[in-house]
Amino acid sequence: MTPISFQLNWEPNGFQAPYFLARERGFYEEEGIEVRFVEGHGSPFAAEEAARGRADFALAGASAVLSVQSRGHEPLAVAALTQKTPAAVYTLRDVFGEPLEDPTQLAGRTVAPSATKTRILAAQLLSDAGIREEVDLLDVDPHTHHRVEHQLLDGSVDAAVGVVTNGTELEREHGRQADELPIGEYLPIYGMTLVTNPDFAESNPEVVRGFLLATARGWAEATANPEAAIDALVARNATLERDREIERIKFETAAEKLQFTEHVARKGWGNHDAARWERLGETLAETDLLEGEIDPRAVWTNEHLDNEAPAIAEYADRIGR
Repeated sequence: MTPISFQLNWEPNGFQAPYFLARERGFYEEEGIEVRFVEGHGSPFAAEEAARGRADFALAGASAVLSVQSRGHEPLAVAALTQKTPAAVYTLRDVFGEPLEDPTQLAGRTVAPSATKTRILAAQLLSDAGIREEVDLLDVDPHTHHRVEHQLLDGSVDAAVGVVTNGTELEREHGRQADELPIGEYLPIYGMTLVTNPDFAESNPEVVRGFLLATARGWAEATANPEAAIDALVARNATLERDREIERIKFETAAEKLQFTEHVARKGWGNHDAARWERLGETLAETDLLEGEIDPRAVWTNEHLDNEAPAIAEYADRIGR
């Protein structure tokens, strides 16, 4: 067995359920791999850990991959996990005054982002809708610790920017109707990716290939049986039992709204789309998030995907799409 470390972007949650299910079902073991999960501190941290070779694999957002590249590192995304960004604008109906169904409704409103990257994506969303100058998009408050829910709850802002299911969590916790506007439905850019180090990939091609194949099987199995996926997640972190329902919603949202696109149907699980990387690079280049030059073409590869394996090539059929 080859031991590998898998740096997560955050502490275990519903979005990560497929990886825990893949391990529980023995998919990694069948590929001769023993996975050790490492809890994380955000996508930039995870991407840098992989780029520096301090983790064999990492779970990180595509924007973080490019940000880390701009700092002179060489992260390599070997699979595109969610084809759409998980970022979302969300609000409470009693605060917003009407259902939030279209970006143009944010004109004349105050919007609070939870993090720099979500603010960037929100700004692009508003620009594309032609209303950027009509929206008071607040700066990220470093004292909120990435939580802007309290501003929305007390009505000091009209909407917030976070990730899909943030509104659902508020609704369940406070009994107030929420609405969410998924940014990924409007901006064709990537969400989460699997990242490694180019040297590791070159030296361990079979490990990378096996890791991706086992992970693809985990995604298909989790999509077919979400409850089993959440069971595997709770087995890792028993405290999530009390939030089982919201963790299931998180995974199902990722599986149904973020993970699958027509590109996946044509090319298979994990396959990168160059146009999405280029669009993301263009979006980030217009911000101050990057510290240097980037080359979106250099941060991803499809080389290690086994396109003959049914779990990858026939992924759409396996999840009934």
